Amino acid sequence: GGGEGVGSLSDIVDGLYAKFRKAGVDATIYVVCGRNDKLREELATKCWDTVLKESHLPKKRFLLLGFLRPHRSGRIQKALDEAHAKEKAEEVEGRYHAPGRVDVVGLGFVTNMAEYMVAADVLVTKAGPGTIAEAAAVGLPVMLTSFLPGQEAGNVNVVLDGGFGDYCEDPDGIADEVSCWLGDSRLMAEMSHRAREVGHPHAASDIALEIGQIAHKRRGKAGDVATS
Repeated sequence: GGGEGVGSLSDIVDGLYAKFRKAGVDATIYVVCGRNDKLREELATKCWDTVLKESHLPKKRFLLLGFLRPHRSGRIQKALDEAHAKEKAEEVEGRYHAPGRVDVVGLGFVTNMAEYMVAADVLVTKAGPGTIAEAAAVGLPVMLTSFLPGQEAGNVNVVLDGGFGDYCEDPDGIADEVSCWLGDSRLMAEMSHRAREVGHPHAASDIALEIGQIAHKRRGKAGDVATS
């Protein structure tokens, strides 16, 4: 949602909460609301039992045209297929597992986002270039939920081609896939490794150093001209 906390954050959080509870995933969902105080208050006062009950009701699904649908990595698709097959088998056999313990914490505008990223297992975000770069630098798998046409469209491919995340606009689809990731430790380790391969944690200092070196060289040449 960016600094203003806009987008379908509330629906995404609802989907994640309900899915984690039903799948037996223990998690704390930190929601960076930015300057969206209304959303933060909504999360603090929401009845999560109601969210869980309403998650069983039919919902309108988000569909992407085939030619616009990004292609996730084969490894992630395989994990999703296996997770869905396991869920169907458990449903047929009537197997029961304890519900997940899930907490939702709404945050305002934060200045220590890097600390939250280091502590997190998965980042759910829009396709902002700075956010993706920061996540890759610390080896954080990323679920992208939206992008600004034009300026952020190419960022989606960075994540998908790098194999450290996926793109989905449907809140229930997002929750389904993130739950799958968290239940597959080998997949999580692989995605984290691929994120680090793409990341450049020292990029800012390297750029500053290179600019300084170029400026120093040009200054020296200007001095040579002045004294010749």
